[in-house]
Amino acid sequence: MGEQTAYVEVRVTAPDADTAGRLAHLLVEEHLAACAKVLPGVTSVYRWEGVVEATPEHLLLIVSTAERFEAIRERVLAEHPYDTPEVLAVPVVAADARYAAWLEESVGRTTGSGAPDGSEDDSDERARKQ
Repeated sequence: MGEQTAYVEVRVTAPDADTAGRLAHLLVEEHLAACAKVLPGVTSVYRWEGVVEATPEHLLLIVSTAERFEAIRERVLAEHPYDTPEVLAVPVVAADARYAAWLEESVGRTTGSGAPDGSEDDSDERARKQ
């Protein structure tokens, strides 16, 4: 498998489908993630304030670059209803070259406008017109 890639899968749990969907769309729309999958029906068992809890949640699997992790973490913390949401980056040790190229293109390098190269991103509008 060789060396670790520059990619991560970020795992975030959410209390419901609406929160998970909103976070997923937000991260992809802002070019922080190439893809965000929402998996319903997970149960988290954890200790919180001295009590063992079991809570139904939705799990987000967010695909991005390691360099985007801090921005993803900050965005999740700002938008998430939990005081201490799970935000874990798991290193990707290997990836298909075509998928990796798509991932890089999807998150690009932002300069503040949301578009990877700093220009306004109108690719969705172009796609709708075609």
